[in-house]
Amino acid sequence: MLTSLNPLFFWFFTGASVASPAPVKAAPAAVLRAQPAEKPPTSPTAGAIRMAPPAPTAGEADKIVKGVQEFYKTTDHLTAKFRQNVVNKTFGLPSMNDGKVYLKKPGKMRWDYFSKRNKTEVTRSQMSDGKTIWAVDKNGKWYYRQSLDKSALPVAVTFLTGKGDLGKEFNARLLTGSKYGTASDKVLELTPKKPSAQFKTLVLVVDPSNFRVKKSIVTSATGDTNEFSFYEPDTAKAVDDKIFVFNPAAAKGFREIKAEDAPQK
Repeated sequence: MLTSLNPLFFWFFTGASVASPAPVKAAPAAVLRAQPAEKPPTSPTAGAIRMAPPAPTAGEADKIVKGVQEFYKTTDHLTAKFRQNVVNKTFGLPSMNDGKVYLKKPGKMRWDYFSKRNKTEVTRSQMSDGKTIWAVDKNGKWYYRQSLDKSALPVAVTFLTGKGDLGKEFNARLLTGSKYGTASDKVLELTPKKPSAQFKTLVLVVDPSNFRVKKSIVTSATGDTNEFSFYEPDTAKAVDDKIFVFNPAAAKGFREIKAEDAPQK
């Protein structure tokens, strides 16, 4: 069962933290300047009836999907800062986390979460070298790992490292008038071709100039949303393969636990 497989899948699609037992509090809003809301155009004929823009076609959506896939397949490595916003539909409780992501072909990724008070201090991490996945909690001094031979990460995650095929896994359509992104962005809504118990839709906000994903929004089967905003991307700086592996011998004092024993918020 995927939700018992690894922290990265569970965390990415549900927003639930498997790497910290402490309750999550919202970080100061001033840490990252939010994008200003798009303002409606003003004109002397503001009250006049306006023609709606033509609806995007399925071919346009497929073109954006292919562009996104190609961008990540041809990008050897990428680092970016991220902000994660999770909203629980039932209770309406938001939580926010800041961190940094490292991606490298083939199939390597690392997600570092910063301390709420110190944005240079990493308190927990999820990482994978494409063969094994680790979750590490620096405050709790524990980690767990699991081989990816038994179960793979979903394409909705692995496409970021150039693996998988979004077009085969999802039906795509372009959204118009979306609240996500700017007027120039392309907003894709991806729906699994096979029903998923974990999530309902994946929305990608795409920069049409290079097809890089600026934001991803996952809506779970229960209506919870998990939103990632990516900024300050860097494809020039080299990324060392060592950061995708956790070395217990070098990290003294850490204990290994089973995946099912990892605390969840």
